[in-house]
Amino acid sequence: MVLKLSPIVLICMLISFSFSAQTSEKHQKIIEQYADSCAHKQPLFSHKWQQCLDEGLQADSTIAYLWQQKAMPLFKQRKYELGMVYIDKAVQFDRNRYQDYRAFIKCIFAKTYKEAIADFEDCKARYGNRYVMDHTYDFYIGLCHLQLNNYIEAEKCFKGYIAEMQVRGEDWVHPTALFYYGVAVYEQERYDEAIKIFDRALKNYDNFSDVKYYKAMCYYNKEDMDNATLWYKEWQKDAKEGFTINEDNVAYETYPYQIVSKN
Repeated sequence: MVLKLSPIVLICMLISFSFSAQTSEKHQKIIEQYADSCAHKQPLFSHKWQQCLDEGLQADSTIAYLWQQKAMPLFKQRKYELGMVYIDKAVQFDRNRYQDYRAFIKCIFAKTYKEAIADFEDCKARYGNRYVMDHTYDFYIGLCHLQLNNYIEAEKCFKGYIAEMQVRGEDWVHPTALFYYGVAVYEQERYDEAIKIFDRALKNYDNFSDVKYYKAMCYYNKEDMDNATLWYKEWQKDAKEGFTINEDNVAYETYPYQIVSKN
């Protein structure tokens, strides 16, 4: 069946497309002037960065990207409440692009885990289990459950995420996902199983200090002090050399269960 549109409907569609194109072009010019050529030439945490973006928003307050750029440095300064006001604005004007980013911020930065789960679940319902910041929504939902002591739910999330990656082969499985999968099992006191999962992580990242710490803890809880001591020393050595969780934002935030060496 061929769908026939009336002339009036066609005219309305053409007007809508033309308006969208004009709006997009207008927004891009403002972004280039106030973000690319102004804010991005200033230090990230400076007042001038914010002033450039404020001027852009005075020109058009509906540009989601400018709101996100205002929020981003504040999160990296741990000014979560202030930053969230701006990222909420970004979501208001472009939910498709920024709601999962907001959920990520709530999980890793602001640590409002129930709110993060709600955002991620809504994103899944709207868009499917997409990726944000190198991982699927289920990975972050698993992290939130881990931080809320919902270990069984966390395990399910990590197990499903790993199964998706493993279709391509074990080498494609992210060691951070294996680490958290192992931690979820460890928290349920299934130490032998956790050790096997940690070993899988170490095959893909053999200096992963945090994995070695929790592997040592597994042996400690099994009262195998020789192996506990061995892996604890391995953790100390690799942690001292900086081999830890290798997510991009680890420079700004300590990740769940990350062990920061004091040595």
